[in-house]
Amino acid sequence: MVINEIYPSIQGESSYMGIPMVFIRLAYCNLRCRWCDTAYAFEDGKEMSIDAILEAVAAYKLTHVEVTGGEPLIQKETPELLQRLIDAEYTVLLETGGSRDIQVVPDGVVRIIDIKCPGSRESERNLWENIEHLNPSDQLKFVLADRRDYDWAREILQRHSLADKAEVLFSPVYGEMDPKDLTRWILDDTLPVRVQVQLHKFIWPAEERGV
Repeated sequence: MVINEIYPSIQGESSYMGIPMVFIRLAYCNLRCRWCDTAYAFEDGKEMSIDAILEAVAAYKLTHVEVTGGEPLIQKETPELLQRLIDAEYTVLLETGGSRDIQVVPDGVVRIIDIKCPGSRESERNLWENIEHLNPSDQLKFVLADRRDYDWAREILQRHSLADKAEVLFSPVYGEMDPKDLTRWILDDTLPVRVQVQLHKFIWPAEERGV
């Protein structure tokens, strides 16, 4: 597999926010979201065997692991890596951009699926069939740049009854949308979603790697 970086940090997003875990960032991505903060993972990485990855993860002595990217489902070995982590009794999270089939992900993995809003300039790449394969343990993340994105996400939420299928997260683009505005809109509309911010960017500089 081609690995961009492996490092310990706290989870900055999702319902696991604040929990220490090991991040395995895979190289390559098929999307080019306007606000991407990990463009360095588009191509940069080194080859590692799954055994070597597991050894690197074990050295940090943490119980939670997230596989992220880039887009981790591009690499054909990713399902095997996820299964090996589950077999090693880690709590395993996968963050995916929502353009690849999630059915390849083994049972027991928490799938965090980023549904791309229009502000990302990649909303046409959403694989809507994934909605039919959601589990209650999955999480759907909408990253919102402005009111237009919010209205779009609200319509998708209601059209597909997403809150009945998985936990739904609404997150403001860091540095572009005031979280207070997003919170007010959600309260006004009584939406069944979780407001989240990127906690790690409030702890470390937004451009810092390995956090």
